Amino acid sequence: MNMQTTNRQTPAETTLVEAFTAKFSELPGDGNVVAARDVLFDDLKTGGLPTRRIEAWHYTDLKTLLRAIPEDAPAPMIEKRAALVAGAPIAYVMQGKAIDAQIEGFTVASYAESLSDGTAAATLVAASNDDAIGRINGSFVRDGLSVVVPEDSIVVNPLELQVIHGAGQIHSRFPVRFGKGSKATVIERHLSVTSDAALVSSVSEIEVQDGAEATYIVLQQQGAADTHLGQLRITMGADAKLRLFVVNAGGKLVRQELRIDVQGENSDLSIRGVNLLGGETHTDVTMVLGHNVPNTSSTEVFRNVVFDRARGIFQGMIRVAPDAQKTDAKMACNTLLMSDDGEFSAKPELEIFADDVQCGHGATVADISDNHLYYLMARGVPRAKARAMLVNAFVDEIVEELEDENLVAALEDIIADWLEHHA
Repeated sequence: MNMQTTNRQTPAETTLVEAFTAKFSELPGDGNVVAARDVLFDDLKTGGLPTRRIEAWHYTDLKTLLRAIPEDAPAPMIEKRAALVAGAPIAYVMQGKAIDAQIEGFTVASYAESLSDGTAAATLVAASNDDAIGRINGSFVRDGLSVVVPEDSIVVNPLELQVIHGAGQIHSRFPVRFGKGSKATVIERHLSVTSDAALVSSVSEIEVQDGAEATYIVLQQQGAADTHLGQLRITMGADAKLRLFVVNAGGKLVRQELRIDVQGENSDLSIRGVNLLGGETHTDVTMVLGHNVPNTSSTEVFRNVVFDRARGIFQGMIRVAPDAQKTDAKMACNTLLMSDDGEFSAKPELEIFADDVQCGHGATVADISDNHLYYLMARGVPRAKARAMLVNAFVDEIVEELEDENLVAALEDIIADWLEHHA
């Protein structure tokens, strides 16, 4: 469905228009990039932010929920954070600006360079008619990091892309290419260092080439007042393997989109997601996965924990093309609803145009089992601790699927710390 053809601007939309007009001459880019930005923003201005009338945004009425756009603020004094995994190399984007980095085993460059020389213009396009995130990000993006894993290379230590910011607007982009036959892990980590509101948009363009084995982790730890609009655009080649892990553990208004095209035969995709929702946060994970060729497989498992008055959404669409015979695709969304005031909406979907496939989906929403609580309490575990243990186990079960023990331990510590503050 197309974005609205008429638009009565909200204060947030008006601020975006004024910001684009004021900053346009300062944004990096050659003539092709300027033209691409013009198209993106003109479409955004004409259609406005999406409302619930657009099917993909039915549960996240951005026009209503995004009530204000924070003004740009002076860059705060930002201290670099320690790596998620001890000893891992880090490439930084601080207050929207990339810091030069030389990382062994990876080729890392500032995304601003590809804006300036025009090579980024071809990807500054909306992924679909309802792609508000792509339009916002493409209009305002200044910098980010371009990462290449060379062909046939095996990199042992994970690379952390640490995106750290204070208040204001931060728009970054991350093209990441895993070359043919390569094997590596990349962690994309978003952090806030102030309690003031920020609007963060992020688009990651991940290419897993033929025979590559990639692990990609997105860890979102925004501030309690922040808006995070994230999008992953993923393509997979033949015999490629991707392990994608997404953790949302922060933010006030969060929309995380996964747009995935499986383009090569015998590829294998595994997606695991953890959404930790507390306070009055609104978090929406929307996935569109296309199996476009024969003999491919995918599994998607999302675990959600909802406290307080938080609201969560999972929309998952698997599309199997007519030529994609022998597709094996399974999707599950499981939620622990820990509060009578919390909400979670799950909308798994299948569109299958091939006849020789194995596809399925399922969703559950429940509180902690009284039987499980009784089992622990009968053995002397206090009720509160028993509940915490069961919630941790519910989430940690899928974290433990990661092969790197240090990475598993680091993520489990973050999850346990979040639960300690919200349970």
